[in-house]
This record gives sequence, C-alpha cells and structure tokens, in this order.
Amino acid sequence: MSVAAVDCRAIEFLGDRRVRTVETRVPAPEATEIRVRLEGCGVCASNLPVWDGRPWFRYPFAPGAPGHEGWGVVDAIGESVTDFRAGDRVALVSGRAYSGYDIAPASQAVRIPEQLSDGPLPAEPLGCAMNIFRRSDIQPGQTVAIVGIGFLGAMLTALCVRAGARVIALSRRPFAREMAERMGASATIGTDDPQTAAKTAHSLNDKDGFDRVIEAVGDQAALDLASELVGVRARLVIAGYHQDAQRSIDMQRWNWLGIDVVNAHERDPAEYLRGMREAIELIAAGQLDPTPLYTHRFPLADIGEGFEALAARPAGFLKAIVDCR
Repeated sequence: MSVAAVDCRAIEFLGDRRVRTVETRVPAPEATEIRVRLEGCGVCASNLPVWDGRPWFRYPFAPGAPGHEGWGVVDAIGESVTDFRAGDRVALVSGRAYSGYDIAPASQAVRIPEQLSDGPLPAEPLGCAMNIFRRSDIQPGQTVAIVGIGFLGAMLTALCVRAGARVIALSRRPFAREMAERMGASATIGTDDPQTAAKTAHSLNDKDGFDRVIEAVGDQAALDLASELVGVRARLVIAGYHQDAQRSIDMQRWNWLGIDVVNAHERDPAEYLRGMREAIELIAAGQLDPTPLYTHRFPLADIGEGFEALAARPAGFLKAIVDCR
C-alpha cells in the first residue's frame, strides 16, 4: 500500500527572535524511515542562539528545524522497516520536530512502552542526562558539586543521588535550588557571589575538594566556579553547552590538581539512543520521575513564548515543552 504525504503546521525560525507558523508537506517515509505524528517537543536551550538570530546561522530555517526533542506516534513506515509499526509510541532523534510530523531513520527512534502511554516524554534530553551521568563515573559515597540547575542539572542531581553520591547543588535561582532539593540534593547554594559560593560549598564538604564537579551552565563564570570546587585527582565534567565565545581556564590549577576533564557532549548516534533507552527504562520502572521538571507548556504556535521563558527563566521555570498536536 502506498503512503501519501501529509500536510501539517510547522514553525519557521526567521532570526531576531521572530518565528512564524507555516503550512508544510511531510513526505512519505523512505524505505528505512518512519514518519511520526508528533505529540510534543522539548524546547532546548541549545536552540536559543537560533531563536535569538546569531549571525552564524542562515535564515529562514527549514520548517520544524531545529527541533530535536520530539515524541509521538508512528504514522507510517518505510517498506524495509521491521522494528516499528504504525501506532507505536516513540521518541526520535530528528531535526525538524517543531512541527506536526517529522521523519527519521528507524534506527534513530526508540519505542516508548505501554505503561508510559501518555504524558510528555522528550527522551533526547533525558538521554543526554544519562550519557553525561555515565561519563561522570559517579560512585557511592562520592561528593558531587553540580554547578547550574536547569533541567539537565536537576536530572543529574536525581541520578547522582540515586547512585549513592552526596550532591551539593549550586544555582543563582531560588526555584532551581528548591527543585534540586526535591531531586535529593543534600544542600543548595546561591551563586550571585561566586567566591562566597565556592567557600560555602567547601565548608559543606569534608574532603579537600569535590570528587566530581559537573558544570551544567555553559558560561565562563560557571566554568570558573567549577574549577574552584574540584579536588585533587578528581573529575571535572563539562556538561554546559559553550557556544557563544572562547573560554579561558586556569591551566596551572588544573595541572596542579591532576584532574580528569571530560567533555560530556555526545556525538555518537548509538550513544544518544543508549541514553534514551536507559532513561525510558528507569522512568517505566518508577525509578526516575522527570515530570516535575516540565514546568511550562505551550501550543506549537506559541513557541516564541516558550523561548521567551527559556531566555528569561522566570520564577517557577525549568523546562518548556510545546504541544505539536
């Protein structure tokens, strides 16, 4: 049976914080692809420069791009696809998920089990958290400082606590610190004054520096603070997305401490999928609950408001998702 193309609404990024809703046609999937009727998509902080209109991008973006945190129901499959069928609920690694439909290779999708048949499930950022956690090598009894509590920092707090580590969470926002406590942090510290924050963190740690420090902000100040917290022969994990400028580091300090530095950003598609599957398994088993972290929801047509909230991060904000239906 032949599969027809479908028409849907999608978001087109124009730069300078301007977006518009357009009508687009999504083709039938190729032999190894699946087409997904999207339920929702997470609004990712890595897309802020696209929305902001940074000059290194070319506008307008393709309809739906750069949405990559989508989930929904398989609408059609290519003739060579055997792992999925129409009606399966899936999360996918794609690039045009600010839309009603998206297409991806079947190899870039993971099935969502029946016990998770409703509710938001932006598995791509959940998978990122799992992959960063794995590369952080968290062990029971370790002390962990997490610098920056957004969605990613909150997820990592929960994962580190679950692994038996003691977590100190550092964030400038009171709501984010409250969420870190909810995720199991032993203590939280404000970062308006980085020197005071570092001193306070060290006073709460009975070791000479932290065993693991995870930087989850993506700016120079957070990197500097993380460097002040890491202990001798410890591990500094860079989870923040640094994309606006070059960074400077205190290499003398890093050398003296003999630390391991891990850039935890993943580029292997297989590892992306591994993290997504692991996150879904934990959620399905009731061992991880990210639901409280989805604090803001918007219709697809109002995605601009989602980015405004992401940029301003008002009280009560942690993660925005858009409804693509």
